[in-house]
Amino acid sequence: MEESASLSPEVEHLDSPPREEDEQDDLEDPEFSLESPASEAESRAASGGRSPQKQQKADSAGQDRIQASRLRKELSRLEKLHKDKDLFIQKTRGELHACRQRMALIIQQQESVAAEAAAESQANHTAAVGRLQAAAGRLCTELENERELESRIRAELRANENALRHITIQEGQLEGLQKSALKELGATGRCLQVQAAQQLHREKEAQGKVEKNQLLRVRKSTHLQKEHGLRHQKLVEDARKNHRVAVKFLKASLGRMREREREQELESQEHLRRRMDAVLALKGSITTNRETLRKFQAWSQAKAELAEQKSQAEKQAILAQGGDAFKHLFHQRRCQELEAQKRAFEEEQKLRKLEIVSRILKEEAEESRRRRLPSPAKAPARPTLRDKTWGYLSHLADLSEGKTPPAPFCPVEIDSVSHPEHPELMKGVSNDSVHGNPNAVNWEDETLAEPEISGLWTEAHKSHQVSKQGVDQKPVRGTKMDEYILARTMQRLRSGAAHRQVASQREFKGCPFNSKPKVIHFKDFDIGKVYKKKVTLINATYTINYCKLEGVDEHLRDFIHIDFDPPGSMSAGMSCEVLVTFKPMINKDLEGSVSFLAQTGRFSVPLKCSTKQCSLSLDKELIDFGSYVVGETASRIVTLTNTGGLGTEFTVLPASDGHETDFSASVMRMSSAVTSEDKGIYDKALPSLSEQQVEGNESSQVDLHSQKEQEERTGGDSCGLWAGDKSTKFRSPELGACCLPNLSPDAVHTPESEGVTTILAMFPNEELSEFSLGEIREGEIGPFSSIKVPIIFSPVTPGAIQTRFKVTFKNPQCPTLHFRVIGVAVDVPVWLPRPSVDLKICMYDRLYQDSILVHTRSKAALRLKFEVCKELRGHMELLPETGYIQALSSYSVQLKFLPRLSLPADAGKYFDSESRVLEAPMTIRVADQTRPVEFTVHAIVTTSDLELNPSEVDFGYCTIYEAIRTPIILSNLSLLPQEFGFVGLPKFVDIQPNDGFGTILPLEILELDLIFQPTKAKEYTFELVCKSEINRRFKMTCRAVGVHPPLELSHYQIKFAATSLYDTNVATLYVINSHLSMNSMTHSVPHIGSEETCPVGPTSFEFLLPPDSPITISPSVGTVLPGKRCLVQVAFQPSLPVEQIRQQAFQAVAKDKVGETKPSRKEASAFKREPRRLSLSVLRVQNRDRMFRASTSHTPRLQKPDVKISFDEYQVAQATLTKSFQGKFDKFVIPCVVASGDIQDRKGTEPLSFSPHNTLYLELWCPSVAPSIIVTSDKGKTICNFGDVAVGHRDTKKVTIQNISSEDLSLDFSVLNPNGPFVVMNPISKLSAGEAQALVLSFSPRESVLAQETLDIITKRGTLSLTLVGTGVASMITCSIEGDVLNMGYVIARESVSSSFKLQNKSSLPIKFSMRLDSLSSARREDLQQLPQFLRSGTQRTDVVGTQNYNGQSVFSVVPVEGVMDPGATQDFTVTFSPDHESLYYSDRLQVLLFEKKVSQQILLKGAAREHMMFVEGGDPLDVPVESLTAIAAWDLERREEAEELKPILVTLDYVQLDTDTQAPPATRELQVGCIRSTQLSPKKPAEFSLDSIASLQHKGFTIEPSRGLVDRGQTKTISISWMPPADFDPDQPLMASALLQLKGDVKETYKVFFVAQVLTGP
Repeated sequence: MEESASLSPEVEHLDSPPREEDEQDDLEDPEFSLESPASEAESRAASGGRSPQKQQKADSAGQDRIQASRLRKELSRLEKLHKDKDLFIQKTRGELHACRQRMALIIQQQESVAAEAAAESQANHTAAVGRLQAAAGRLCTELENERELESRIRAELRANENALRHITIQEGQLEGLQKSALKELGATGRCLQVQAAQQLHREKEAQGKVEKNQLLRVRKSTHLQKEHGLRHQKLVEDARKNHRVAVKFLKASLGRMREREREQELESQEHLRRRMDAVLALKGSITTNRETLRKFQAWSQAKAELAEQKSQAEKQAILAQGGDAFKHLFHQRRCQELEAQKRAFEEEQKLRKLEIVSRILKEEAEESRRRRLPSPAKAPARPTLRDKTWGYLSHLADLSEGKTPPAPFCPVEIDSVSHPEHPELMKGVSNDSVHGNPNAVNWEDETLAEPEISGLWTEAHKSHQVSKQGVDQKPVRGTKMDEYILARTMQRLRSGAAHRQVASQREFKGCPFNSKPKVIHFKDFDIGKVYKKKVTLINATYTINYCKLEGVDEHLRDFIHIDFDPPGSMSAGMSCEVLVTFKPMINKDLEGSVSFLAQTGRFSVPLKCSTKQCSLSLDKELIDFGSYVVGETASRIVTLTNTGGLGTEFTVLPASDGHETDFSASVMRMSSAVTSEDKGIYDKALPSLSEQQVEGNESSQVDLHSQKEQEERTGGDSCGLWAGDKSTKFRSPELGACCLPNLSPDAVHTPESEGVTTILAMFPNEELSEFSLGEIREGEIGPFSSIKVPIIFSPVTPGAIQTRFKVTFKNPQCPTLHFRVIGVAVDVPVWLPRPSVDLKICMYDRLYQDSILVHTRSKAALRLKFEVCKELRGHMELLPETGYIQALSSYSVQLKFLPRLSLPADAGKYFDSESRVLEAPMTIRVADQTRPVEFTVHAIVTTSDLELNPSEVDFGYCTIYEAIRTPIILSNLSLLPQEFGFVGLPKFVDIQPNDGFGTILPLEILELDLIFQPTKAKEYTFELVCKSEINRRFKMTCRAVGVHPPLELSHYQIKFAATSLYDTNVATLYVINSHLSMNSMTHSVPHIGSEETCPVGPTSFEFLLPPDSPITISPSVGTVLPGKRCLVQVAFQPSLPVEQIRQQAFQAVAKDKVGETKPSRKEASAFKREPRRLSLSVLRVQNRDRMFRASTSHTPRLQKPDVKISFDEYQVAQATLTKSFQGKFDKFVIPCVVASGDIQDRKGTEPLSFSPHNTLYLELWCPSVAPSIIVTSDKGKTICNFGDVAVGHRDTKKVTIQNISSEDLSLDFSVLNPNGPFVVMNPISKLSAGEAQALVLSFSPRESVLAQETLDIITKRGTLSLTLVGTGVASMITCSIEGDVLNMGYVIARESVSSSFKLQNKSSLPIKFSMRLDSLSSARREDLQQLPQFLRSGTQRTDVVGTQNYNGQSVFSVVPVEGVMDPGATQDFTVTFSPDHESLYYSDRLQVLLFEKKVSQQILLKGAAREHMMFVEGGDPLDVPVESLTAIAAWDLERREEAEELKPILVTLDYVQLDTDTQAPPATRELQVGCIRSTQLSPKKPAEFSLDSIASLQHKGFTIEPSRGLVDRGQTKTISISWMPPADFDPDQPLMASALLQLKGDVKETYKVFFVAQVLTGP
């Protein structure tokens, strides 16, 4: 109805003329907008001198386009209306048809009601007649309503048909106008094209003029650059002159600074001496305190021992009296604790009483003082400051407890509210964010309220000034209450606890304030500048809230300053501002947060500070120039972009440069072996070089990080030592290529390697001649900018060429970027990049297209003609057939291939029918060129057919409770894999696998399962459609008959668990009769196909069991009433057949009855002797045997009365068969037939009349097994857990297994891990029937790990799996010595010094340890038989045992030597160093052995001995670290000391000058002068040292600090030596100088120090 009502406005709109809004819409049409730029270009081109007639024509053309656009929109609108009306008319006709059907049905019902009413009236059924009359009246009303609805629908249908007819007429009228408008529009478009061509010609002329002007500007800029270079050169010369003058002044200034530094050094030495004296005094006091502490500890320990002895004596006395000693001691200890608590409580009470009394006295004195003062005059209505304070605190307390005050509390005046300072209590809450006023008066000193935290109410926090006249006197009776309220409220405020906020019965949850911005981010900051940001905090809660600044994170407080003025109470939605000031001091990224405290909880705003960084990238990594003729030049641009805030300098270099090329080891080895044969070297070096260049370029990114780290360690930008992956490479700046990994730089210049080096450096130069860089090779790229780098390609010889370039940056954090350039040099004018077009595998009747690109190197346009061979013109086509290719451009041709089924016959020799390969030659003919360009199209043509077998499937009869599976075959006849899918499947059909979808491989045959399960009873005839990926359809016809039986089962499949012999497993199910009504309209009724429905009533069933089956169904026959169900129990009891048991018994009796019974008696006696070893399963089997004997003992007598079998014989036979039972699996399908009627109504043994199609089927899975072996120990657990066992130790466990079967079993064991910790100690080969044996298992871990293995005990009856678990605990100890080196320092010969270290046991087991020195080991004797150490090379000196004593005693000793460390315990060890002569190379190795096997720690012991107390360390080594075999006698030593007065010390200083423009740091070395602490009696004055010739050394550039000084006993002092080359220094010759170093201790020693300095230009 509503749709018909909405039709009239649309019809009226068709008749009305177009409005102005419609015109505006027409102007905005997409097609019109596309044409408007052309018209604008035309108007601009002809705007100079266009006549009025042309203007009028242009206007008319525009109006025509507008009119055409309007016509198109009007036609589209009419077409849409036409479709809508058609749809609406069809819908209306459907409603009219439905209405007429309902009317016919109502008329039929009226007739039937009238007939029934007449029949009832004749039968005088008044009630029925009344009911029928009412029904007749209701039907009449419905009929009238339907007739009215029919009339309305008919009227609506008529109106819509008229509107549709009107729309059709309008469409016909507008079609003619549209055709004419389109013709006029085409003519106008052609005119516009002519005008556009003219405009293009004029623009080309203007472009030529612009290019000429650009050339003139370039020449002018070149001239200006030359002038600028001359000016720059002059400025450089002036700068050099000024630099020389500045150097003179700088040297004078440096001299004055050095003098000042010497004075400061002397002062610092004096200060250091005083500090050392203080430290020594402190050390002495510490020693004294330690001694005192040890005395107190000893006294406490003695007291504790006495107390322990006393307690033990009391315990013994109580035990002697027969009492409970533990109870008595516990009671005594408890009494002592209670006494101590009581005394502490009494002391606390006394202190509190004294505190309360003092406060009361203070308060009374204060009150008396206030009473003497005159009371101030005040207005009675003005509240006092105390009242304001208590009111405010009470208000906050109510808010914190979640209470809402009855009226808003506002005791403060308006003036105080508008005051910029907040009340004093608010300052106490937010003292972190509000600065106090130091001049304010402390009014709280006049009260007794004290803060819980000391200093919280000090003067620094009290900035609000209140006059004393405005303070009211404290009430006499309210002091305690006021103090309590104040303390409680202040505690809540200062604790910062969150308070619940409830508004309108909603509790606020979440962040109380929203921050804008959400994150405070300072980007790209500079050190020293100040950055500020404002942050707005908006109250996001429901009611009033407060905000307090808590501060920033600890690591941000030095850089971040927060300016925040607490706004006080803020309503919901109100905001406040926070000013964040950031002053960076370090160049580092910072992250943290700004924390605030609100009334509802804490919240924070994230804060980030990001430094400036470089983010560099290239727009492309591969530049493909394509093909160019030899001699031409092409250029490409690669863009380097920096998206970071930090700029850097860059350099573009070829990646094949000698500084970065890594050559293989094979080529390097060849360079040292081959010297003269250049051709052989060239042939061998070329392949290695090409491979190594590719590998080096690919691994350059990987080696970049290690290269930068090595450069930073060596201190240079162009260091020569690189840390590679497998070897170290040196770079020679003279050669510019990588040298041998194991050679020095001098080896590069040898004549043997000269030839190879020349060849290796030649290859990159040849490639670089093809590709070169433009003008921009290096420069600086700023932040957020980009630079375009040109790459120029100039081919020399034909062929494919490629090379790699790299972009390096001065900033070490920026990685090196690489890009590759490739190109092809050719000499053919017209060529194809793909001379062979491969279309792969194609199917018949499918269109395949490809684009063929033709290139030309000619500088003139060429005419091309494309030809297809005559045989394939019906299947293949090249479009266009003729074309012109412009100079130096490309031309694209479209190849279309549509193979038809006649292709094998048409193609002839070009098609191979066996392999289905098509090779089609194509020709491109070029004008004025004799030789055409040929190319070939390859394709393999195959079919796309799929085959279904069989094509028809008949499922037969199938109930709705079961499914029928039928296999079908799907074959792929194509050479291509095809995706297939069975689409549109009915709900009762399923195809598996993958629901009928998948991919079938070429020529593959798939077997699919077609599953049919009907949903209701009817005859089914349907088609299955299989679609391929190209939308081809393959059909299969199927037929079936669905059956709905009158009964149903609750379960149609039962899976029994594995059941032992003579055991019973029971399952239950229901037989249900749900057939209650014959009305098929309300529910489905049981019937077969399209036959009649089964009658409603009792329905009987019967399960037909197979003969001799172990299945029992109870009841197997029954009747189910409608709507009822019957419980059915299915029992599975596996047993041996009775006939089989009797046959076994008969055979045993026939052989030997007595001989067979004796073993059974022995077996029974064996069971009696070991009753505890019998498992429950054996007992259950025996019980079942007794029950079975009682029920079946009479059966043999009935069957064979002539042969009598006793029960024992029967049991023996049954046991014999049970022992040999191997287990089996049976699957039964039990049919259940169904018949109508009650089972009790049948006559006699008359069978039920049933239909075979109504049969139900029950599927049973029945596995039966027999036991063999079980575990009887540890309650039958199969997991053997050894627990924690120390590594290297062994633990054993016993597992008892028993054979519960009736025969002896041979046991096999699975192979354990040969290298594992588990071992079977006594493998059992045989286990008799009923026998139990213990299996011994061992666990011996070799490492600290949780071990687990499975041991399978395999028999022919089955497998018993034992899980073995154990944890190996390693003996882990830690040493307190870092680096495993213990240096004992210098000791005077024939004296000793001791040092201690600790070892801690960190394992959970006790550890036995022992200490061993290498000098005392048994292998030491073998080492002494070898070549002496000083005669070996440096690489062969591996012995850690150094100089030993002459007296034969060990230099080093350690105590204790062995012992046991408990878990977690620590053991102290003392190492003593006792040398008997002077040597600097005492060493030994101390090994810690655990359990006398494992070496846990190795500690290197070092020490040095001197005859005198002074020593000097440092300088270059001048002797070998091994003493000679010749010993020096004592008188020889004295003579040598008298003869040798001077001892040499060599100090070499290398000054590294990497850059001539910048001054390098001076070369530095150090010497250590020390004094040994001795036990000999000698004067305690400090030792002295002095160095002469300081002035001459300074003249040569040496600086020595200090040149003289004092060294205390046991201390060392450092002499720093630095050297800067003087102005007159010759870098080609090293500088040599010497000085005498005198040491004055117990004797005077003189050393001659030789200084050798040189300048290096590279590391």
